[in-house]
Amino acid sequence: MKVYAASISANISVCKAVKPQLSLKLTQHLALTPQLQQSIRLLQLSTLELNQEIEQALQDNPLLERVDAETPAYAGGAEDALAHAEASAEDAQPQESLLAAEWSIDAGEWQAVAQGGVRDPNDEDVEAGEIAPAHVTLRDHLTEQLALSQLSDAEKARVAFLIEALEEDGYLSASLEELAEVMPAEIAGAPEEKLENLAIALKHLQSFDPPGVGARDARECLLLQLDNLPPSDTQRLARAIVAEHLETLAARDYSALKKAIGCDEDALRAAMQLIRTLNPRPGAPYAFIEPRYVTPDVIVRKVQGRWTAFLNQEAVPKLRINRLYADLIRQNRANGGGNLVGQLQEAKWLIKNIEQRAQTILRVAQAIVDRQRAFFDHGEVAMRPLTLREIAETVGLHESTVSRVTNQKYLASPRGIFELKYFFGSHVATESGGAASSTAIRALIKQLIAAEDGQKPLSDAKIAEILAAQGITVARRTVAKYRESLGIPAVAQRKTL
Repeated sequence: MKVYAASISANISVCKAVKPQLSLKLTQHLALTPQLQQSIRLLQLSTLELNQEIEQALQDNPLLERVDAETPAYAGGAEDALAHAEASAEDAQPQESLLAAEWSIDAGEWQAVAQGGVRDPNDEDVEAGEIAPAHVTLRDHLTEQLALSQLSDAEKARVAFLIEALEEDGYLSASLEELAEVMPAEIAGAPEEKLENLAIALKHLQSFDPPGVGARDARECLLLQLDNLPPSDTQRLARAIVAEHLETLAARDYSALKKAIGCDEDALRAAMQLIRTLNPRPGAPYAFIEPRYVTPDVIVRKVQGRWTAFLNQEAVPKLRINRLYADLIRQNRANGGGNLVGQLQEAKWLIKNIEQRAQTILRVAQAIVDRQRAFFDHGEVAMRPLTLREIAETVGLHESTVSRVTNQKYLASPRGIFELKYFFGSHVATESGGAASSTAIRALIKQLIAAEDGQKPLSDAKIAEILAAQGITVARRTVAKYRESLGIPAVAQRKTL
């Protein structure tokens, strides 16, 4: 949106031996009105940031008020909500919202969470099973075991000191010498026994659950866990590998490993299987991961054979003008209305800009869906190249506006939840003269590696040859870059017995 304002300036020119003259000059310049500035700012905000902005506006402007939700949140899961959206789409316009659901991201995985209200644990009607248990940290778990131990008070104090020095993954990163220097004198014992007392305290700590806690490195962590297992030939072989040949195991040089420890392939395979059951980060299960929540801005569902985007009304704040204050302004219109007139205008702007923001997001989302229909039908391998300019030309907006719209805005579909930016990507030319999306190439690489022979894994050069045979010409270094972005190790690290 461009707003031009015309201004007339008076210029007085003074020259030698010439009388002062008055001249008129008509100029044109771009002026961003407060309404336009607010519209741009709201467009680039995420749903969470938008709600925070609205909460502040509700506090500052008495003429604004929220509209109570007339439709209850769905008690079912995501599939029920999406099914409701599909069923309602026949009688609804594309601009209408058909879903109210929140989506939780926990440890990299998306999980649908019903939008039902959170109950107060102090409510008398809340059952005991509905109250979430408190999170137990690694330090809490170790301290409980320490309290039940038969150690003396001085020994307990030293073990408690070591517990406080642990990292979140359960490792003791500081050396005993460093810890001995900062250990309080009242628990250290005699100066000449300080280091020995600390070493004994560490042995006590390493006997606690989870096995491997208090280790100084990965080798010690795995050995502590192996020592906690019942003795057997496999256990002893696994211990020998970890103690003396861990680097060879990491390099997956199985021939050298069998020769070094003098075992056959079956015994080595059993020992490796046992090692894989160990946890290199024993404190990880006790780490607290804060769940992050995001509300999808649009819902995509296939309606009558066509993928269609619908606004999620839970992501669109519902505001209106307070009728009481509006009536007061009408009654006092003769007196100018005071500050309420300005606040009334600001409230109208905000309501209009929020509606415009929602419609802009819907238009952009639908344009993306129309161009990525194959993705919704077949998955990542069918993703097509897409640029901001292509969408901008389709919806009649500037590229910078499309960039704002797609930033931190989310789309929920049967294939999952994606940020709108996810659907844009670079392209690679094909032999047929077309183009393949980088996202599709990554998906193909992932499929090829998933189906490879573990004894003869595919090298990056071989993957490039396979892709070339399918008409997608990519360099070996490009394959390596895409593979690394997927978190897939190199060919030597993927080799198995």
